[in-house]
Amino acid sequence: MSVNTHVAMFPGSFDPPTMGHINIIERCLRLYDRLYVVVADNISKHCLFTAQERVEVLKEIFSGSPNIEVVSYDGLMVNFAREYSVGVMIRGVRAVGDFGYEFELAMTNKQMMNDLEVLFMPTDPNYFMLRSSQIKEMAAFGADVSSLVPPQVSELLRKKKPVLH
Repeated sequence: MSVNTHVAMFPGSFDPPTMGHINIIERCLRLYDRLYVVVADNISKHCLFTAQERVEVLKEIFSGSPNIEVVSYDGLMVNFAREYSVGVMIRGVRAVGDFGYEFELAMTNKQMMNDLEVLFMPTDPNYFMLRSSQIKEMAAFGADVSSLVPPQVSELLRKKKPVLH
């Protein structure tokens, strides 16, 4: 099977999409002919937004980018890469802790699909401390998170009103 190294994917839960996610996606768009933003539809993970809601908001955010496709996927990312002939998986990393976890995951993916390249993209320093879980917690307490997420996500958070577990 042949993969295309001009086609990349950026998988994640995106619950919710943050400005850090948006920054990485925009940087990837400058590097690859086609980018799949793959919303993980993981039933074992408790998400505030449904996979469909996350896909819809990302599609709205990137509606002006013809070389991006936002999809949800409920399987292994290597299987997605095989199905769509994706040659590169992008993983965002904020700190050494992220890197350790992501490196182990990359090695597992390489064992399952040797010709899939996994590239680590460090976060922009402006978004170094930004995590989706923190945004949900802040929103649950009524904090203004509008500078941390795109306007569409800020509006969704206002409507959804996260509850702490």
